[in-house]
Amino acid sequence: MQMKVAILIDGGHLRAGAKQARKTYDKDFIEAFARGCVAGDEYLLRILYYDSPQYRGQKSLPISGRPHQFTASDKWMVDLAKRDRFAVRRGTLAFRGWKPKALPLKQTAVDLVDTDFDPIFEQKGVDMRVGLDIATLSNERLVDRIVLVSGDTDMIPAMKHARKAGVEVVTVQLPKPAMGLHDQIMAHCDSVRPVVWP
Repeated sequence: MQMKVAILIDGGHLRAGAKQARKTYDKDFIEAFARGCVAGDEYLLRILYYDSPQYRGQKSLPISGRPHQFTASDKWMVDLAKRDRFAVRRGTLAFRGWKPKALPLKQTAVDLVDTDFDPIFEQKGVDMRVGLDIATLSNERLVDRIVLVSGDTDMIPAMKHARKAGVEVVTVQLPKPAMGLHDQIMAHCDSVRPVVWP
């Protein structure tokens, strides 16, 4: 009998691993990766993808103070949500200021220019959405197994909840050169599934 499974993907985690491996990160890559997480004994119920759209808005540059407009399109997220068995859950991205591109700074403060800095963004609301979906899938016994693509230890309470409800939790180990999973994540899952890049 096939195990009914949901794949839950933390987009920030997958994007970081793909960047390290120099993979093109787009909707086709995400879909191919997600489908590669499904084992032969599993029936795929749904792929839940969690991410924040890129920041849009105007902020002052750090040195000149001139206004800078951040523009971005979230069309790829809309297109991904239209794919078979996909659901996209959106968090938000908050602007938190500017940071130097390199430390220590090689110039004196008077020599710095706006291009010496990168914006700082903070993703909000993704962990909560993952946790809520894990609880719903588990409480209502919608799946037999949850396959989780995340390296975030904030997922541990939701993982524990799912296991107490009788749902198997499998965490995905991204291929090299991605970092290994945190010991605490491995301690609170039923198994670790290594996967390959598409």
